[in-house]
Amino acid sequence: MLPFLSSLLNGVTDNPCRKAMDTVLKTHNKLEFLPQVHGALEKSSSLSSLKIQNQELRFGLKKSRQKRNMSCFIKASSSALLELVPETKKENLEFELPMYDPSKGLVVDLAVVGGGPAGLAVAQQVSEAGLSVCSIDPSPKLIWPNNYGVWVDEFEAMDLLDCLDTTWSGAVVHIDDNTKKDLDRPYGRVNRKLLKSKMLQKCITNGVKFHQAKVIKVIHEESKSLLICNDGVTIQAAVVLDATGFSRCLVQYDKPYNPGYQVAYGILAEVEEHPFDLDKMVFMDWRDSHLNNNSELKEANSKIPTFLYAMPFSSNRIFLEETSLVARPGVPMKDIQERMVARLKHLGIKVRSIEEDEHCVIPMGGPLPVLPQRVVGIGGTAGMVHPSTGYMVARTLAAAPIVANAIVRSLSSDRSISGHKLSAEVWKDLWPIERRRQREFFCFGMDILLKLDLPATRRFFDAFFDLEPRYWHGFLSSRLFLPELLVFGLSLFSHASNTSRLEIMAKGTLPLVNMINNLVQDTD
Repeated sequence: MLPFLSSLLNGVTDNPCRKAMDTVLKTHNKLEFLPQVHGALEKSSSLSSLKIQNQELRFGLKKSRQKRNMSCFIKASSSALLELVPETKKENLEFELPMYDPSKGLVVDLAVVGGGPAGLAVAQQVSEAGLSVCSIDPSPKLIWPNNYGVWVDEFEAMDLLDCLDTTWSGAVVHIDDNTKKDLDRPYGRVNRKLLKSKMLQKCITNGVKFHQAKVIKVIHEESKSLLICNDGVTIQAAVVLDATGFSRCLVQYDKPYNPGYQVAYGILAEVEEHPFDLDKMVFMDWRDSHLNNNSELKEANSKIPTFLYAMPFSSNRIFLEETSLVARPGVPMKDIQERMVARLKHLGIKVRSIEEDEHCVIPMGGPLPVLPQRVVGIGGTAGMVHPSTGYMVARTLAAAPIVANAIVRSLSSDRSISGHKLSAEVWKDLWPIERRRQREFFCFGMDILLKLDLPATRRFFDAFFDLEPRYWHGFLSSRLFLPELLVFGLSLFSHASNTSRLEIMAKGTLPLVNMINNLVQDTD
């Protein structure tokens, strides 16, 4: 679920991370993006039928056949929705950052490449131990662009409740028009500005230095590494942490990169009204009655379904996101947008204005990086995205102390330790065999989800959310390890319908064999 990720890619045409992801996707699965359309409409504009009719005329659409009418209607609606997207505003925090002074030629204990939640969390905690840290990012004061949603108990465990700006008492899942699951687990939206401000302030207090640049190359020596930046500055560090997200700038992989892709389009919008309970967020809405009048979209959605994720803030302000859970290749962005527009029209949601929009593409699963290697990783670059759900923010923030403690312990105990040995110690703590086995099970789950059409997906989640809360809580929050996951799997199978059991056996046999083979081969 996309809002949980720490390195989501914003739909800004000049965003270098977005360009990097475009390249990754085109290389691996030829997924094409719908170019973002910027424009401005009069304040009274909305997605009303009159406006859409005008759009149809402007686009020269024919009205000779009902099927083509609806197809053209959806495409025109999508264009009208995109015209409501404002010009992207890059908001920076008002901080005076202590900058790294390259003229001193000092070797810092840790260089953190990337200023997302994961990178700043490790920088903060390593510097608290009195070690020298340099954070390198091309936009160190830029507020993270995407909406992050988390389970409240996850942030409570990390003492970050003050960084949630909105909470809901629970969540709902619509399996179909007749089946709804009420999830008794509070949910919250992360206040990105507050979270980054809190982290930056602690980093500054602890003496972290900042360098505004991009790292283009790393040269390793026996006891230190040299980071070459695009401004010509070289930074020397005992340990290098790659926290650049899915761009995988520094961390090395030696196996074919074959992830599934989670793709979503989201808008934070002012609407005339919406039908959702303000006390509950919509975790998943798998209903497809909004596509009944468009056989082409309905057939495509039946094969590779998308769901609505919604966070209502008031009666007329809401975050809406249409999401493909996982597919290989990923669902084209334009298809996601067309399905969203059809859904909003069906729900009677008329958009008055859009504060911000998100184009999100998240690689899920695939191989782990080379373990160990000289550069340490965390977050997306280290394969930490939940392969079955796309969750990462809470998991990554929870892993930050593990990485930080390993770095502090290694540097404090023996300053003569080689760079390779030090990094190996950190990787061992980040990816112990228990976590690797857990991830293998999650990849098994992803391989099954990749093969499920809409009816099968509905049956799967109908059984999933009927489990005891400790099972689905633990699965979504990466708290179950292999023995518990095996019990989870058996419980899920017992709760599933007979049809779903047959589907799981038919579609899961080969992934199960692959998982067992990988588990047998993976030893310490």
